Order: sequence, then C-alpha cells, then structure tokens
Amino acid sequence: MHRKFVVQLFAEEWSQYIDLPKGFLVSERCKVRLVPLQIQMTTLGNLTPSSTVFFCCDMQERFRPAIKYFGDIISVGQRLLQGARLLGIPVIVTEQYPKGLGSTVQEIDLTGAKLVLPKTKFSMVLPEVEAALAEIPGVRSVVLFGVETHVCIQQTALELIGRGLEVHIVADATSSRSMMDRMFALEVNFLDYCLIFLP
Repeated sequence: MHRKFVVQLFAEEWSQYIDLPKGFLVSERCKVRLVPLQIQMTTLGNLTPSSTVFFCCDMQERFRPAIKYFGDIISVGQRLLQGARLLGIPVIVTEQYPKGLGSTVQEIDLTGAKLVLPKTKFSMVLPEVEAALAEIPGVRSVVLFGVETHVCIQQTALELIGRGLEVHIVADATSSRSMMDRMFALEVNFLDYCLIFLP
C-alpha cells in the first residue's frame, strides 16, 4: 500500500472540494482539507487485448468549439476505436449530460461499443460501468481518452486506480479548454500512477 495526501479546496461555484495541483498557492482565505489516499499501487505493464478495456470519455459536439485541439483528439480517438475493434477490445463510452451537451461527435464510430452511457458526474465509473467490468474476465488495464483532462479524465483515472486497475492515458487523445489545466492534470496528478502515451 502507498499512502499519499491530497490538498483539496472548496470550490463555491461547484459546491464541492476539488484537488489542488502541487505547488498551487492560495492567496486568500478559503476552505481547504487534507485527504489521505490509500492506494494499492499497480505495476504498469504492456497492454494485452484480453485484459484491456478502452474508455472514451465525453467526446461530444457541444465541446467542439471550447476544447483545444478537439479535431486532433477526435482523429486520434477514432484510430484508437478502430484498433479496439480489430483487436476485440471492449469499448465503454460516456456522454456528459447529453440532453444539454449533445451526443458523441459523428466522426467517432461507436459501432461495437460495449456500453454508451449518459452521466451527470465527472467520473466514468458508474454502477453500469462497474457491472460491465465485472463481466469481463481478467480486466487489468484501461486505456482512457477524451475530455476534459483535468476533470472527467482525472476523476475516472483516480477511481480506476483506487480499484487496482492500470490506467493508460493517451495524451494526444485528451484535452481541456485550457492548456494549463491539461498540463497540470497530466504532469502533476498522473505521473505517479498512470502511463501516459505522448505523441
């Protein structure tokens, strides 16, 4: 077991605590808390199709004008899904509040996806996703991509790691509205726990 602490700041606009990146300075009075994390550390290794699942997170039309390099991450995401189909790797897709944010973009071919689910929380780890993972024998690794890096990708990765799974984030298939948010999420939060594929 590996014990680590995370400093969280209460965000009034979201009415919840959020993780602060390492080195972040607070210049005004605010509510913070120290959260101990106890994580079973997994050894990151090679991906094997029989023990891998692909997670495609919130690649929706409404995000297109807001997310940096959205066209590029769609292109890379589509290639990942083509590879998953060829290798017989299950694919789980989520859509954040599709009534308001639209469906997955048309360029992403969801043919053969094991699940396509709506969600209203940041993490992709929904009860239906947990049930689907339990049905797949020997799942050890998750390849994760989509938007936004510092919110839904981060929360999903942390939950999966907490369940003892290896998480492999495809850096050129994930982005945020702000490149600073993306950078902090990839460099600060994940380097200790995830394998990040860089272009």
